[in-house]
Amino acid sequence: MNATHDIRLLGDKAQHALWTALRSGQLREGQFLSMSQLVELLDCPIAAIRDAVKQGSAWGLLTTLPKRGVQVMEARPETIRECLDFRMALDQEGARRRIAEGAVEGLADLRQRHAAIRDAARTGGAGDLPPQAITVDLSLHDYLSEGLGNSLLTGAYAANRMRIAIIQNSRPFLQDRIVSAMEEHLVVIDALDRRDAGAAAEAIRVHFEQTLRWWGVP
Repeated sequence: MNATHDIRLLGDKAQHALWTALRSGQLREGQFLSMSQLVELLDCPIAAIRDAVKQGSAWGLLTTLPKRGVQVMEARPETIRECLDFRMALDQEGARRRIAEGAVEGLADLRQRHAAIRDAARTGGAGDLPPQAITVDLSLHDYLSEGLGNSLLTGAYAANRMRIAIIQNSRPFLQDRIVSAMEEHLVVIDALDRRDAGAAAEAIRVHFEQTLRWWGVP
């Protein structure tokens, strides 16, 4: 019983370490590593690493190369477009469901946080503004995904969020982009507040198209 529990704990530790390395950019898009390098980097036993890699491969975050190692997902234009399109579709549905169910509490806090980051960016902001902006940016996407109310959809959303994190780490959140991104999100928040599902879906589409443009994807 204790051995089984220990194996599970090691598995959880390895998966958490892998997710953290991907989200933080410690593992970069397109990077190739042998299994021994991954074991050293994540500081976990190889059996636990193999299980974590298997989950990462299932989510499209990694590609396993037999007898060679693993490669982190590449941020190709078609991959970026598909990941952002996937997010847009689920964001739009999350907005529709929140509005249909009247579950639009918490918008005042979201609006205040977005406006504060936008205003800080307009005035030059602090050196650590981009990381703060990413956190605030994700807060609206989390809000919309939570509106789906379906564990299968939210699980798929979480996997795609990891893919977008890998892409985002390869394309730094430029301070010039912060103002427009926050303003695009504020339009979504205002539409949610008005319970206007059509306007919310359109605002989310505009945000999708602008993100593609800023990331240089036609």
